[in-house]
Amino acid sequence: MSEVNAVTKFTSYGWLVCIWALVVPFQYGYHISALNQIQAVLTCRTTPHSSSNGLSTCISMSDATFSLITSMFTVGGFLGSCAASNVMDRRGRKAALQFSGFLVAVGSGLMGVASSTVLLLLGRFLIGCGAGLGLCTVPIFLAEIAPPNIRGSVGVLNQLGIVTGIMITQLLGLRMATPTLWRFVLLFSSFASIVQLCLSQFIVETPVWLKQQGRADDFGDAQRCLFQQRGVISVEGALLDEAGDASQNELDDHWETPRSTSVSVTELLTSRELRRPLVVVSSVMISQQLSGMNVFLYYSNNILSHVLSESGAYVSLGITIVNTLMTFPPILLIDRVGRRQLLLTSVVGALVSLVLTGYGLNTGMMVTSSISIVTFLPNLFCRSFAVGLGPVPFVIVSEVAPPHAVPALSSVALAMNWVANFLVGLAFLPLRNKLSGGDPAKEGRVFYVFAGLLFLCSFVFFRNYRSRI
Repeated sequence: MSEVNAVTKFTSYGWLVCIWALVVPFQYGYHISALNQIQAVLTCRTTPHSSSNGLSTCISMSDATFSLITSMFTVGGFLGSCAASNVMDRRGRKAALQFSGFLVAVGSGLMGVASSTVLLLLGRFLIGCGAGLGLCTVPIFLAEIAPPNIRGSVGVLNQLGIVTGIMITQLLGLRMATPTLWRFVLLFSSFASIVQLCLSQFIVETPVWLKQQGRADDFGDAQRCLFQQRGVISVEGALLDEAGDASQNELDDHWETPRSTSVSVTELLTSRELRRPLVVVSSVMISQQLSGMNVFLYYSNNILSHVLSESGAYVSLGITIVNTLMTFPPILLIDRVGRRQLLLTSVVGALVSLVLTGYGLNTGMMVTSSISIVTFLPNLFCRSFAVGLGPVPFVIVSEVAPPHAVPALSSVALAMNWVANFLVGLAFLPLRNKLSGGDPAKEGRVFYVFAGLLFLCSFVFFRNYRSRI
């Protein structure tokens, strides 16, 4: 294998390592919609309480209790994100992903066999902790194992894992939202994480973290991992003698840093040097949530209740399928077009979609709004979100700061994402009702608010973002 190919292409093993890591964002996306699809049967709304195979067919609870269970995912995710920097620095990227998989496996298993709301709450919280920890780690893990010329494309795979998880859980929910099958929606997630944990014995740590730790024989372990993933030379052969200077130069360039220890979250928040990266990742993560994608996933049925009262689940599924398909173009474009251009296109598309949806609702043109959600948004809004605001924020976290600051920056960025996600989901319906004053002809005003906030937050981002790519 030539030196050029060695540093620009993954080996088959390298791609398998990527797939292993992508189970984590898959689980995050999966649990965003898992309870939404089975809510009616889980809460005994459509069937009376009984038992089957020793387990209850449903668990009686109020809407308030169900909302609390749902929100525990966000609470756990926030805490997991806050702890991610410490776990990644001390135990490594691989160990962080293993711990994430363990938490999701236990949490999903508890929910799958639960007979009370207590176990549902605990399980949902553990899943959130695992998702928060893992979602901080995966972008860094992918960036540290990917060849430089395709690092952006590999980073987009994180978003592909998320949207695939959302799509799969919605498909399963349509089939398994029955008294005897709803538990399998949750147990499937536990099984997937158990498989990931079993395969982890074949996964190597990232060479970046190993070198930062000063592991064995002048970073021999780090070099061995890099060559396994990129095929520079076999593990059994001499590690550097036959690899050539290009590989060593790549190692040196990627790891070049004035300090060997990572900064803490406290140091990150108080450092002048890191203020711009902090503003960049915070503003782009908030922009992602203000774009309104999760609003449509959470409330599409409610938003269109006047015209699509029986089709909300299918509308959400349609949006998710388009979102999944449109995540593929950024894989090819991000390293060619660049991060800034993709984000700019995405923000403009999201702003147009929000304004048009608000206009359709405000003018009482419910048919227009229906078409916007069912056809226009999956083709414009989902395209614009999937091509930029969906994947790119996770990619740039590892690119806007020196390596020693990336774990802490990732923790803060994802914590901001979780908080914004929670606040958007919590505030949307009350804000809509407040602005409309109960008048259906004014329900679109809330979308103008989201458009205004997205514009301001995006302005802050583009003013501070300095991309070389």
